[in-house]
Amino acid sequence: MEYLRTPDERFASLPDWPFEPNYLFVDDHDGGELRLHYVDEGPHDAPPVLLLHGEPSWSYLYRHMIPPLVAAGHRVIAPDLIGFGRSDKPARQSDYGYSRHANWLASAIAQLELTDITLFCQDWGGLLGLRLVGERPDGRFARVIAANTFLPTGEEPIGEAFEQWRAFSQSTPEFDAGSIIDKGSVRALDPAVRAAYDAPFPRESFKAGARAFPMLVPTERDDSEAAANRDAWKGLAMFERPFLTAFGDSDPITRGADRVLQQRIPGAAGQPHLTLDRAGHFLQEDQAARLAEIINDFIENTREP
Repeated sequence: MEYLRTPDERFASLPDWPFEPNYLFVDDHDGGELRLHYVDEGPHDAPPVLLLHGEPSWSYLYRHMIPPLVAAGHRVIAPDLIGFGRSDKPARQSDYGYSRHANWLASAIAQLELTDITLFCQDWGGLLGLRLVGERPDGRFARVIAANTFLPTGEEPIGEAFEQWRAFSQSTPEFDAGSIIDKGSVRALDPAVRAAYDAPFPRESFKAGARAFPMLVPTERDDSEAAANRDAWKGLAMFERPFLTAFGDSDPITRGADRVLQQRIPGAAGQPHLTLDRAGHFLQEDQAARLAEIINDFIENTREP
C-alpha cells in the first residue's frame, strides 16, 4: 500500500502540545505495515483512559484534557487514527475502509495490552470505538463516555447537516482541517490552533483519509458495514457496564443520538447523562476542562469495590 508520512518538523512548537510521540505498527492488509502514532501519558500501571478523535482532527484535540486526567492518576492513551495526525496516511481514498480502521484500532489496543479501559469517544472515534465495544461487550472496556457520536446502521435518517457535510467533503477543492474544526466549535479558534490542525496535511495529497471518512458512514441498510454495525449493536444491547453520554448543545449532526444510546444500552440506565452548554461538534475545543472533570468523576463514581 502506498502511503505518505508527514515530516516531523510539521509538529514542532505546536501550542499547548508538550507530549512525546510514541509509535507502533499495524498490518496494512496489503502485505505491508503502517505506522500509528499515539500519546501515552501517566503511570503505565494505572487503568487506561482511551481518547478517540474523529475527523478531520487528531490527538491534538485532547491537549487540554490529557493533563487533568494524568493529574488524577490515570494513564492516558490518545492515538491518531490511520490517515490523521502523525500516523501514516494511505495515499488513495479506496485504501480506507470502516472495517480496516476498526481492525487497525483493535490491533493498537491489543499491542498495548490495554484492559479495564475507560473509553471516551467522539465523532468517528465513536463509530470505531462503539463497534469494538459491541463486538466485545465483556472484553477490555470497563466504562464508556460517548460524546457527539453514534453507531449507524443505515436505518437512521441521514439529516440535512450530514448530507451537506458529505457533499462538501467531496467537492471542495481545498479540504481545510483547521477551518472545519473552527466552524464546528462554538468558540473561535486561535490561528495557531487552526494551523496545528492543518499540520498533519502539508498538501492535499495527504488528505485522502479526511475526504474518505464521510463516505464510509453507512447510510443504507444493505451497506456491508451497516450489517457489521447491527451485529455490534447486539453486543451493545448486552453492555451492562457504566455508559455515559456527554453531548454538546450545538451539534446539528449528532443531535438526538444520545437519547438512542441511553435507551438501547443497559449500562446507560441511571447514569448522570449530560448536555454541555456552548459546546459544538468538537466539544473538546469548547469544554475541555469540564469534559476532563466528567471523565474523572465518572471513573471515581463507578469503580468496582
